[in-house]
Amino acid sequence: MGDKLITAVSTDGAFRIFAVNATETVQTAQQRHDTWSAASAALGRTLVATSLLAAAGLKNDDDLLTVRLKGDGPVGAIVADGTAQGTVRGYIQNPHVTLPLNPVGKIDVARAVGHTGLLAVTKSVGVGDPFTGQVPLVSGELGEDFTYYLAKSEQIPAAVGLSVFVNADNTIQVAGGFMVQALPGASDDALAQVETTLKTLPLVSEMLKAGLTPEQIAAKVMGATPINVVATAPLSFACTCSKVHFAEIIATLAPSDIRQMIEEDHGASVTCKFCGARYAYSEAELTDLLRKAAPHDN
Repeated sequence: MGDKLITAVSTDGAFRIFAVNATETVQTAQQRHDTWSAASAALGRTLVATSLLAAAGLKNDDDLLTVRLKGDGPVGAIVADGTAQGTVRGYIQNPHVTLPLNPVGKIDVARAVGHTGLLAVTKSVGVGDPFTGQVPLVSGELGEDFTYYLAKSEQIPAAVGLSVFVNADNTIQVAGGFMVQALPGASDDALAQVETTLKTLPLVSEMLKAGLTPEQIAAKVMGATPINVVATAPLSFACTCSKVHFAEIIATLAPSDIRQMIEEDHGASVTCKFCGARYAYSEAELTDLLRKAAPHDN
């Protein structure tokens, strides 16, 4: 069926709600990067959050939102890109991380990511310079960290729920999340009601395993307050890399470096960090690129 992200507004006009089933997207990321359980959960949650932030903050096809996470945990850095077209891509520095379950029997994402570090979100919207907001990590669980980012960097009262269920063989069973944002004029009573509802809300993974759709998850987030779904969009893992793109990068190297690839290695290969795609360049292709290289040999 494919993954789906929906945008809704509460009928009282007080909240925007985003909800996504990102199971196939996170499955693709797990397969491409061969992530193990703790790394799968950390990368998956980051991809889900990136899709939600992109849906909320981007409008044009060329807009790009980049999330960078760097904690002191064993998975290292995590980077993800999201677009207004409903695509995400991402990678994790150390994909082969598995840890004992936390005290409540869940994957210990906080330990995997770390409790100390930074979360940065950069928006490139085609007008002016890219804007980056940065906050310290507050828990490493990521849902709380993205909630804190929205409050401190964008001054938006919000709540973010992220969930990835990893099977014993490291495959992904379900993945998804939600984000609810208070709109200007939301009353204290309305905020308190949503807060109370969220405290009793099942994990997103449990709702997805029970067969709930993003529309139904968004409705549960709002409790007794009805919602109107205003947009529905597909979501997928997609990378913008290509052999031509990496060839253009090689062509910017010093001619002496390209000659070394030709004479010593008899070719070159490049692997995309975001998707794991590998591109090979023959001696003939490198010789052609050498002709395009800047004439600043040393």
